Amino acid sequence: MSRALVVVDLQRAFDDLEFWGATTNPACEANVAALVSAWDAAGEPVVIVRHDSVEQGSPLAAGSDGNRLKDEIADVEPALLVVKSVNSAFYGEPDLHAWLSARGIGEVVLCGIQTNMCVETTARMAGNLGYDVTVALDATRTFDLTTRVPGLGEVTRTADELMATAALELQGGGFATIATTAQLLDAEHRT
Repeated sequence: MSRALVVVDLQRAFDDLEFWGATTNPACEANVAALVSAWDAAGEPVVIVRHDSVEQGSPLAAGSDGNRLKDEIADVEPALLVVKSVNSAFYGEPDLHAWLSARGIGEVVLCGIQTNMCVETTARMAGNLGYDVTVALDATRTFDLTTRVPGLGEVTRTADELMATAALELQGGGFATIATTAQLLDAEHRT
């Protein structure tokens, strides 16, 4: 067992588009389910990461309906469940890095929500920790984002732009390889 699939924050709260805004990649959840099924069939570990927000009024608050895992993975018995309240799965409980290291796992494949937030942060940290990282881009999704930035004013990016930027930065920066679900499933069938 040398690799693990890490599913980041595939939670019901992300269906609330009134809260999050416009999203992209409606195939995300189906692609995550396909990857989980392939990993399970191959006897490889699936790690599920759940965000328990500590922010007042967050739809991801522990115990809320939005905190629950989405149907596509709700019945999965993961090799490990990591609970976090920050962007990186490596700052959750139990300690993901210690768990992977203890099992000799040197490769992680990431998927989930949000591409440019928790998935990207986890990918960057995994790369910095020395893991061989792959992000299944079409098994992620994110939301349009607008914020005021000092010196730039109001900055807006669409979900598609944010996904492309995350992919560019992760692969171009040497943090991760970007792949599609089909590529990963094809590679799975060849092993």
